[in-house]
Amino acid sequence: MEHITLLLAIVVVTALVFDFTNGFHDTANAMATTISTGALKPKTAVAMSAVLNLVGAFLSVEVAKTISGGIINEEGIRTEVIFAALVGAILWNLLTWLLGLPSSSSHALFGGLIGAAVMSAGWSAVNGSTIVTKVLIPAVAAPLVAGLAAMAATKLTYKIKAKPEAKATAKGYRAGQIASAGLVSLAHGTNDAQKTMGIITLALVTQGVVAPGSNPPMWVIVSAGVAIAAGTYLGGWRIIRTMGKGLTDLQPQQGFAAQTSAATVILASSHLGFSLSTTQSCSGAVMGAGLGRKGGVVRWSTATRMFAAWGLTLPAAGLVGAGAEFLTKQGPWGIAATAVLLVSGSAVIWALSRRKPVDHHNVTADDLDEPAGVVTTAIAAVTPPPAAGSVAAVTDEDLKTTIPAPVPTDPTAPPAPAATV
Repeated sequence: MEHITLLLAIVVVTALVFDFTNGFHDTANAMATTISTGALKPKTAVAMSAVLNLVGAFLSVEVAKTISGGIINEEGIRTEVIFAALVGAILWNLLTWLLGLPSSSSHALFGGLIGAAVMSAGWSAVNGSTIVTKVLIPAVAAPLVAGLAAMAATKLTYKIKAKPEAKATAKGYRAGQIASAGLVSLAHGTNDAQKTMGIITLALVTQGVVAPGSNPPMWVIVSAGVAIAAGTYLGGWRIIRTMGKGLTDLQPQQGFAAQTSAATVILASSHLGFSLSTTQSCSGAVMGAGLGRKGGVVRWSTATRMFAAWGLTLPAAGLVGAGAEFLTKQGPWGIAATAVLLVSGSAVIWALSRRKPVDHHNVTADDLDEPAGVVTTAIAAVTPPPAAGSVAAVTDEDLKTTIPAPVPTDPTAPPAPAATV
């Protein structure tokens, strides 16, 4: 570490900040369904997830090698490019967290890296085949595979379950859900912590600290694992609320099916070196589990916003990364300006989040301001008014009924006025 310069130190710290945002942005992947079904209390869930994310960071380096030596050509890439890429990824992560959208931290990092590299050295700096095979194809396939697997598992679960109301069975599924949530957390640490390891290793390569193609040094693995675990413990409550309550209403059986399916997809992809989005895998599994239960529904208005965020992540982070790289190319003042942009943008987003805070106290509340979907709105627009003689809505005025006064016993007494209630 004796060769680390001030710029490289700034890049390493910024990468760990991204890893921290990745942790709280993606806590929902493992724990949203566990919290929403009541299998674990919110703070207990995020603490468990943080520990397992840390453990998972030490299990593999295949994804890190894909990032450090596969997505962009290492030769001719300056350290400033890595810094610019991280700026784009962090700002997009914070923006989608503010909106409560479970977008991909991985794709934010890839987008920022691609945009900064293209701005620095042109399109030749990007390995298109690696992006297609190890980023884009898994981005499409992972949520579909996880969703179909979760839907099939949910259907099977409800078929073999003899008594849906049995408390012992529900308790068993909650225990299974806790175990599967732990598996997702382990898988998340194995996949996502490696992305920061890869980006730091790439920065070390640009400075000649390590040789191209090297595995991440141990201090990189440890620091990345600790950063993502700390972010996970903070808890991305906004996104947990969206995935746990905003997409669909899950029962313990569905939560177990969703988490097991997502963990299987993530671990298999990590073994193959595919740098997929754990967020997309888990979101697809949640929707599949929602559709797998008879009478279950998916809130497609929320899902549509989530799909839009998925599609925008790569290009949006890429544009910010390219703009940041344009600034860093101007020299020291440009690097300083980029740092100011990152800090001020993060501060603004944080201040906006305080207007309507979401934390472990209200993460499972049912007061989601969920707008009506397109189909619901269209049906309401064409619904005919009630026919004559049908029961109409009751208002306060309708409750004011005239009741005849009782007949007086004294025939000489004057009639009493009618009473109104």
